[in-house]
Amino acid sequence: MGDILALHVHGYRVGLDTKDPDANINFVSHAHTDHMSGIRKNADIICSQITKELAEVRSKRKINAVGMPECMSMLNAGHMLGARQLYIESEGLGCSIVYTGDYLIQRSSTSEPIEIRNVDVLLMDSTYPFANIVFDDREETITSIERYIQYKSKIGCVVFGAYSAGKAQELISICNGIGIDPVVDGKIARVTEIYNAHGYRLSFQESDANSSDFGSSAMIVSLSSLDYMKAQASNRGKQVFTAVATGFAKTMRFNTDIQFALSDHADLEQALDYISQAAPKFIYTYGQNAATMAKNLKAHGHRAQEFDVRSSAVGTHLMLANNAGPLLE
Repeated sequence: MGDILALHVHGYRVGLDTKDPDANINFVSHAHTDHMSGIRKNADIICSQITKELAEVRSKRKINAVGMPECMSMLNAGHMLGARQLYIESEGLGCSIVYTGDYLIQRSSTSEPIEIRNVDVLLMDSTYPFANIVFDDREETITSIERYIQYKSKIGCVVFGAYSAGKAQELISICNGIGIDPVVDGKIARVTEIYNAHGYRLSFQESDANSSDFGSSAMIVSLSSLDYMKAQASNRGKQVFTAVATGFAKTMRFNTDIQFALSDHADLEQALDYISQAAPKFIYTYGQNAATMAKNLKAHGHRAQEFDVRSSAVGTHLMLANNAGPLLE
């Protein structure tokens, strides 16, 4: 998220998953790198305890996490372990506000289920706004991954490239479900240890390319290491099959033998499901595809508009949204 996204509420300027130089509080929704820029500023951070622990491991720095202001609370986002939405009840603006961050409607085995609350104004992620991108049932996709690993493991090793926080742990869980303890790299191992400290039982073998005998039939490594680890396994006599599991498999072609569209984001259909449950009076969309998301939400009868990151009068716009007046015109 390269643009500044912030709210003015009860005397606070709250940065939302961005490095806002003027914020006195930064909300960090989860521990993915593109949402952690707020921790690189000398400001107070609000996030879940799990996100704090994960972000400290990933960024290798201490985080000054503070208590929530009375007007704010957090809701589970479903996106990954520790991921939260920000809920604000603003008497000054006369409305309630939710910032979703990245969220997932379908249930993941390695994150808390999403919480959806009635809200007046919704600031909604727009990663997948397109009507032609529809994710398959999650259990069906997981079954496909299990069958692929089981089949290919008879003749070689499957090497997955994955984000070290979130997706890698779900892949470990999938492997464990079919009796495999996958080999993982050090980055993934450190993150997975935090998952296990919070009640998960993810079983894995930590190794690196120089010491591993590649004894497992599955490996999970950081995406940037996929080609290198494939070469190392091949050099040790393994027949190697490469794979990724990401929602971007619906829109991109990866240089792997197979790709599975296992997303930790919501598609447009799921976004509409969220809106149906939350019943917002107005929706702001943000992110790279914000304009497309707003357009498609309007086509489904919702009052929606792309969030103007250049605006400084956020509070006024939210009040207008709540009163069903003209918006950013």
